[in-house]
Amino acid sequence: MSFTPREILLTKGVGRHKEELSSFEEALRDAQIARLNLVHVSSIFPPHCILIPRDRGLKKLRDGQIVFCVLARNTTNEHRRLISASVGLAIPSDRNQYGYLSEHASFGDPEDQAGDYAEDLAASMLATTLGVEFDADVAWDKRKEIWKLSNRIVKTTHLTQSAIGEKNRWTSVIAAAVFLP
Repeated sequence: MSFTPREILLTKGVGRHKEELSSFEEALRDAQIARLNLVHVSSIFPPHCILIPRDRGLKKLRDGQIVFCVLARNTTNEHRRLISASVGLAIPSDRNQYGYLSEHASFGDPEDQAGDYAEDLAASMLATTLGVEFDADVAWDKRKEIWKLSNRIVKTTHLTQSAIGEKNRWTSVIAAAVFLP
């Protein structure tokens, strides 16, 4: 059996509840993927796969369907604790090659910082696979420009969800890349 997805969607959500598991369920509902059976996979963006809008992709899925995903999640029960979950994506210019997804969870990072980190992770993994040279100590913005100028990485992006913990409640955040069959 060969299963190589041709489409992928990105989604995110936040949930809050007095029970930790229920807060995670609420985050899945907010992301509109609670009705699916999620199977976590590693971080390869398949060749010829395309990123589609969330709403269009969700319409193609049925309740209870088993789908593969790259899922980042984080949770806290600490009042005023900032949490983030982010999925990064790096797509090569040559659509015959695979790209990378990354998942990242952090505490205390603002949404843009957590997202940039996840995007950098995905782009760094792709750059090393493609043989694109870079200095890991150079700031992300400069590396991003170098990679785009190399014409070997066509797109990098991220999707991030952050939230601040509430008193006497669990807070969960998720970011997911869902593969469509």
